[in-house]
Amino acid sequence: MRIIVTGAAGFIGANLVKALNDRSESSIIAVDELTQGEKFSNLADCEIDGYLDKNEFLRLIQSRSLPRADVVFHQGACSDTMETDGRYMMENNYRYSLDVLRWCQQTKTPLIYASSAAVYGLGPTFSENRINEKPLNVYGYSKFLFDQAVRRELASLSIPVVGLRYFNVYGPRESHKGRMASVSFHHFNQFRSDGRVRLFEASHGYANGEQRRDFIYIDDIVAGNLHFWENPVSGIYNLGTGRAQSFNDVALAVVNTMREEIDQPLLALEAAVGQGLIEYVAFPGALKHKYQAFTKADLTKLRATGCDINFQSVEHGTAQYVRWLQKNRG
Repeated sequence: MRIIVTGAAGFIGANLVKALNDRSESSIIAVDELTQGEKFSNLADCEIDGYLDKNEFLRLIQSRSLPRADVVFHQGACSDTMETDGRYMMENNYRYSLDVLRWCQQTKTPLIYASSAAVYGLGPTFSENRINEKPLNVYGYSKFLFDQAVRRELASLSIPVVGLRYFNVYGPRESHKGRMASVSFHHFNQFRSDGRVRLFEASHGYANGEQRRDFIYIDDIVAGNLHFWENPVSGIYNLGTGRAQSFNDVALAVVNTMREEIDQPLLALEAAVGQGLIEYVAFPGALKHKYQAFTKADLTKLRATGCDINFQSVEHGTAQYVRWLQKNRG
């Protein structure tokens, strides 16, 4: 078995490598770009067969010098929704992915790649249909454009290609992402340092902290990738929980898990707000027309493939994550 994981030192890639190891798979070629050198730590407890710099990997697949693999999990991308360099984003996300797609088809290597719910923009409908796809930023556009390239080739594919549109992912191995890390990660650090979590005040028709997104735990993202490796059905599918939960839910799960660890009683939202453990700050005007205040994956297509993952709730997944952070951050 020979497996290639691009973006292998990143958040989702590293968790996928670790899960493959847990299934006794270690013949893994890890592909990444380690200018941000601290990302190596995401792979320090993993077993891989070799490492390729992204540029070397591209040179090898463009020249058709790399032998085929049993599967490529293409997780490598710039995921910064605030990035404004469109030339860089299109080269790094769109052109890179096209090269991977062409090599996979030429070598008969199945491809499972990361798309994004960012293709939907403000929604309000989050199902895999062109009419619903209105990206708000160049990151979302780069993902949308590659999805469109895949759609054009679906009928003529020689080997399976699966695109997974990730919703709001959170969990271990994301600390290198900085400001682009999950809200769970930032809430944990806020509560740890300041004793409180800060959320946005009312906006977009939602009350304080009641803006809602489809938050999905990293283990469920990994499970989705492994499902399509074992059950390849070419197409583009949402990978979220199918639930929209509030930022209040996330904040309260962080607060209560951290309180539980020091034997303090669990609190309802009103009590946490009343005690100043959750506070609300003004919604930034600059984000008003660029902010997804609601996301919720339509799972109809995903479930039709036989994917029966029981996706974790915010309460359960966040509690797991906070305990991991407490154990691994000292």
